[in-house]
Amino acid sequence: MVVLKTSRELELMREAGRISHLALMAGVRAVQPGRTTMDVNRAVHDVILSFGAKPSFLGYGGFPAAACVSINEEVIHGIPSKRRRIQEGDIVSIDTGAIYQGFHGDNAFTVAAGQTSAECEELMSVTQKCLELAIAAAQPGNRLGDIGSAVEQYARSHGYGVVTQFVGHGIGTEMHQEPEVPNYGKAGHGLRLRPGMTLAIEPMINMKGDGVWEDKKDGWTIRTSSGLPSAHFENTVAITENGPVILTRP
Repeated sequence: MVVLKTSRELELMREAGRISHLALMAGVRAVQPGRTTMDVNRAVHDVILSFGAKPSFLGYGGFPAAACVSINEEVIHGIPSKRRRIQEGDIVSIDTGAIYQGFHGDNAFTVAAGQTSAECEELMSVTQKCLELAIAAAQPGNRLGDIGSAVEQYARSHGYGVVTQFVGHGIGTEMHQEPEVPNYGKAGHGLRLRPGMTLAIEPMINMKGDGVWEDKKDGWTIRTSSGLPSAHFENTVAITENGPVILTRP
């Protein structure tokens, strides 16, 4: 069941989103060659706690950290480690969320450590643009397929793969609610978007091919089948009568 949010609930989600955004940006700043993925997690965790909020990810399904930190061919769900050092040229995807007064904010960002390749820079740029186009398509009266189609068409026009096994989602008092928000689809098809819906829209775009696999060693990390890099950007968005509003902003 899709849960529509009241204006009061949207205000609480806006605060959860603000905290989640500030935490995410702290994690982005912590991405430096030589630092560990646990350093990134610690930066995220500290900001969330400083606002009296709770990390959405910590303990979720047994996940052991406040942020997913995924490097290069790791698409999502990378587990932070004190032993994993970030290297010059790596691209690092950070995904995190905050719970404020019972409501979640959820967002992700991919950033380069130092100087990276032109190919990785383009991948990140295209993925970020996919998110922008998806949000622009999240208009009241449009359909879920319009969001997915916007992502898929732009990514594939640049020769990239689109992750189809993992999708965006509704969000509110639970981090994952209905509906699912795929990064592919047919414009004009799917559930109609209504004011009060809140969606976590999150393109995951691969440099080559759609395929991904789960690393059985940790039971969490999702990697590209090609072994080539992937990028991930995400915002929590409210559908309003006046159009989409990004809740994960400062």
